[in-house]
Amino acid sequence: MQQFNNISIHQYNRDTISTWFQTLQNNICQQLEAVEEGARFQEDSWERLGGGGGRSRVIEGKYIEKGGVNFSAVHGELSEKMQQNLQLESNEFFATGVSIVLHPTNPFVPIIHMNVRYFETQQNWWFGGGIDLTPHYVSPEDARFFHQQLKNVCDQHHPDYYPKFKTWADDYFFIKHRQETRGVGGIFFDRLIENEHFTKEERFEFVQDLGNSFCPIYLHLLQKNKDAIFGEREKNWQLLRRGRYVEFNLVWDAGTKFGLETDGRTESILMSLPPFAQWKYNYQTELNSSESFTLAHLRKGMDWLTDTES
Repeated sequence: MQQFNNISIHQYNRDTISTWFQTLQNNICQQLEAVEEGARFQEDSWERLGGGGGRSRVIEGKYIEKGGVNFSAVHGELSEKMQQNLQLESNEFFATGVSIVLHPTNPFVPIIHMNVRYFETQQNWWFGGGIDLTPHYVSPEDARFFHQQLKNVCDQHHPDYYPKFKTWADDYFFIKHRQETRGVGGIFFDRLIENEHFTKEERFEFVQDLGNSFCPIYLHLLQKNKDAIFGEREKNWQLLRRGRYVEFNLVWDAGTKFGLETDGRTESILMSLPPFAQWKYNYQTELNSSESFTLAHLRKGMDWLTDTES
C-alpha cells in the first residue's frame, strides 16, 4: 500500500503541519479512487469569512455510496461561548486537519470515520483526533482486526496510548439517549501537548502514523466485504443504523458543534451525514438474529482483541 514518509517539525510551525494534512488528504483520495475504478472525488474549495478555508472532497461510487475527505485550515476569533467551552484565555485561534467519513453501499462493509487535527492559540497548542468503526452488522473478526491495527500504531509510540485512547473512544462515541455505542469504537484523543514525556515532534509523528494507517485498514475491510450478498432486509437495517449515526453527529459530536459555533462551512461540516437514513418507531429486532447480535455488542468495555467485556 502506498505510503508517504513522515516529515520533521524541528522548525515547528502551523504551516508545516497544515501542508502535511493536505498531503494526507491527497494520498487518501488517490487510494480510494483506485478502488472505485472510475468514480472520482469532486473538490469544492472554499474560504471562511472569518479567515482561512479548505478543500471539501466528496465521492459517490460503486462501493462508497457517499464519502468525504475534507481538509481545512481556519483562523480567527472564538466566541465567548467557545472560549468558555475550550477553557481558553485567548480568543484568537488556528485550526487545521483532515476529517473523513465513508458510508459504503454494501451493508456488510462498515462506516468509518477519522479525524486528525491541530489547534493553536497565542498561549496553547495541541493535537487531537481519532478513528472509529461503525459496522451495520458487527463482525468480531473485523472488529478484532481493526483494533489490532490501531494498537500496533499506538504501541510504536507509547504502551499507554491504546488502552487510554480506546477507553476514551468508548466514552466519546456513545449515544447517550440510546444507551449504545455508535459502533465498535476505536481510539480518540485530544489535547496532546508537549510535556516531560513527549516532544512536539513525537506527538506529531503519532498523528502522522495514525493518518497513514487509514487506507491500509479500511481498504482491507472494504475488499473483504464489498461483494457480500445482501437483500432488502439488510439494506433496511443499514438505513436504521445510519439513522443512529445521524443522531450522534447532530446531538453529541463535538466537531460538529465546534464547526457550527465558529461559523464553519455548513456543507463541509455536515458532509459526515449519509445520503439516506431512516427511523422506525419503536423498532424491535428479532430474537437471535444478526441484528440483535449487533445491538448486544454495541456497549462500552468490549475488549475487541479478545471479543470479551473488559
